[in-house]
Amino acid sequence: MTTLSERTGPVAASGALDTARFDARVRTAAVAALWASLAFVSYLWIRDGGVQDLTSWETGLNSLGRITGLVASDLLLVQVLLIARIPLLEQAFGQDRILRQHRIIGFTSFSLMLAHILLNTWGYAGGALSAIPGTFWDLTTTYPGMLLAVAGTACLVMVVVTSYKAARRRLRYESWHLLHLYAYLGAGLALPHQLWTGQQFLESTAATVFWWTFWALAALAVVVYRIALPLWRTYRHELRVTSVVAEGDGVTSVYITGRGMHRLKADAGQFFIWRFLGREGWTRGNPYSLSAAPDGRSLRISVKALGDNSARTPQIKRGSAVQVEGPYGRLSQRARTRDKVAFIGAGVGIAPLRALAEGLEYDHGDAALLYRFTTSPIFQREFAVLAEERGLSVHYLGGSRRSPDSWLGASAGSLTDVEALRHLLPDLAERDVFVCGPQAWTDAVRDCALAAGLPGQQFHVECFGW
Repeated sequence: MTTLSERTGPVAASGALDTARFDARVRTAAVAALWASLAFVSYLWIRDGGVQDLTSWETGLNSLGRITGLVASDLLLVQVLLIARIPLLEQAFGQDRILRQHRIIGFTSFSLMLAHILLNTWGYAGGALSAIPGTFWDLTTTYPGMLLAVAGTACLVMVVVTSYKAARRRLRYESWHLLHLYAYLGAGLALPHQLWTGQQFLESTAATVFWWTFWALAALAVVVYRIALPLWRTYRHELRVTSVVAEGDGVTSVYITGRGMHRLKADAGQFFIWRFLGREGWTRGNPYSLSAAPDGRSLRISVKALGDNSARTPQIKRGSAVQVEGPYGRLSQRARTRDKVAFIGAGVGIAPLRALAEGLEYDHGDAALLYRFTTSPIFQREFAVLAEERGLSVHYLGGSRRSPDSWLGASAGSLTDVEALRHLLPDLAERDVFVCGPQAWTDAVRDCALAAGLPGQQFHVECFGW
């Protein structure tokens, strides 16, 4: 078996390894920065007598309220940075990992914020549970910035509640996305309270510099990467729709061109946030992956009718202006570590894998595609061309899923998932595996691939869903 480091072939070994090392250093530095910030706010609490205050009931409640508030504020700003779509973090972590960490940090920050409110109110109430409601009202109406903080907390409560899976299933993607934007408002409304009444925010030069710098970086990242850069790219490239084509099974492809398309620096497998101007719902962006490898002249996305905006895709008119955010995602050449590759996709999740099958370099016979579908596959003609011209091995896996825990359809017969995967890909451990599909399905694929002997660092996933 040869790896990228052992030969110079179609995949440019040294460059791939250098990129992998750089991304690993960025991930290490980001984690170190997170723990350093938590250590610093803990130091502020200790220096202010936080440990000594734990010796009595009332001061202990207020002391615990201070540390939970400090850590909650720190993690809240970390969340903002994570979802600001900073290119350095996007490329090093990838969207799936960033979103997982965002959820974990978000729920942790929110829980600590609630603990901060309860503990401080309880402490100011002299440790008496019965006095908490009256004390909370007094604090809210008399302390500077508290009314704004309560409003900010209400915004964050709304965001957190709608982030649970049960709630997300009841909401349209567009509604959920709009509600999620209130997280920025919640964070902003908390700032006056922190600066006006928080002891550890302004009591020393070091604390003042730390918090103002942290807030400024978070705000700047959002303004630059979520607002300014997308607007600049839209102006610079003047993207327009050239054609809209039905692919079958409720999937529609949209072809887009513009000025200097090569400067977008998009890779096969990545996605953009798309807004098609002039149609209903254009203000709400939707994440769609490229379904063809970028050629420097045009882009193609393929959209399945799953929500309000996606269902309107066939109605997009030729010549419509397009606004984009991106490119995003690590399901690309950047994540590659091996010469051989395998693509495993389900439903419209096959779109970025179709782009990867075209865009990645590989020798004849070194790439395999496992396409899981329920009704009818798309891109069959294109996959046939890739099989003939590039040596892509294509396996269609049709039928309903055999069970909720299985990622395979009835076509697998009596074989277990692991046995079927080993049969289809006997050299699985020698491949990079790129996977895209719904969350539960990709989780099943991951478990199966690891059980079949695939090293974890060779599994690369992108989930569609929210």
